Amino acid sequence: MTAAIRRPPSALVGLVGEGVVPSLTPPMHELEGGRHGIHYVYRTIDLAAGEGTEASVDAILASARRLGFTGLNITHPVKQTIVPLLDELAPSAQRVGAVNTVVFDGDRTVGHNTDVTGFAAAFDEALPDAAEGLIILIGAGGAGAAVCGALTDRTVERLFVVDVDMDRARALAQSTAGRAPFAVGAATPDDLPALLGEAAGVVNATPMGMAAHPGMPIDVDLLGTGTFVADIVYRPVETALLRAARLRGLRVMSGLGMAMHQAADAFEIFTGEAADRAAMLDDLRALVAAEAITDPPPAPHSPRGTLRGEHP
Repeated sequence: MTAAIRRPPSALVGLVGEGVVPSLTPPMHELEGGRHGIHYVYRTIDLAAGEGTEASVDAILASARRLGFTGLNITHPVKQTIVPLLDELAPSAQRVGAVNTVVFDGDRTVGHNTDVTGFAAAFDEALPDAAEGLIILIGAGGAGAAVCGALTDRTVERLFVVDVDMDRARALAQSTAGRAPFAVGAATPDDLPALLGEAAGVVNATPMGMAAHPGMPIDVDLLGTGTFVADIVYRPVETALLRAARLRGLRVMSGLGMAMHQAADAFEIFTGEAADRAAMLDDLRALVAAEAITDPPPAPHSPRGTLRGEHP
């Protein structure tokens, strides 16, 4: 009698959004899956301009379910578009009204936001007990909303959301104020010189600092000596902002921790397995280093709009 062939557990996952092909999330997940003996396949689903509509996203959800996907990661520009299409939202997604992880649970679709939990975990590791006093958040996009969601559980005294679009800054400030036990205000970059001297910490939640968006969103010389500086950008790991802050002797947090923790949280949601976070961080460092060696620097984009704050 022939013995039954034992198949390894498997997972089929996708990343939905615009410009997602270069993402390092697929290899991070697949490498972690291999460590668990899981046949883990992660594919990108790159949306063309104009495809980020509710109808298009609904069709992708239906197709992914039919094809047997375990779940999907969701990124710009459909983190909010997908919300009304789901059956249930986890607390992390309810907190910010946006979803970056969807799991197919039987006949139900459940949305999570691991950007929120990922930033919270990275912040607590890199800057324990730092979220006190006035925090300046630069960027009111999807990443900024996730940072606000994470900070509402920390000992912040005041928070200012800064964006080139004042209406957008106000909208995020108002939605955060409804959940936060502290005052939340809105400002534009023109207001930064008056705010930075009082700040206990600054979080950059914009793409500024990436190779395609060079520069710094603030003048670090305006910061006090006890201020911390956190950046969600992780390609490169050492942004101009973090380098300048280090030279001033300030505490800093790179974007690597958030990128790893959000991926690890999603991996655990998809598989039910505990992620090896130290190994995933090593993988991410190696992937970023290899990319820096093999890829030529991209042509800089126009600086217009680089403070709008979508996750890189």
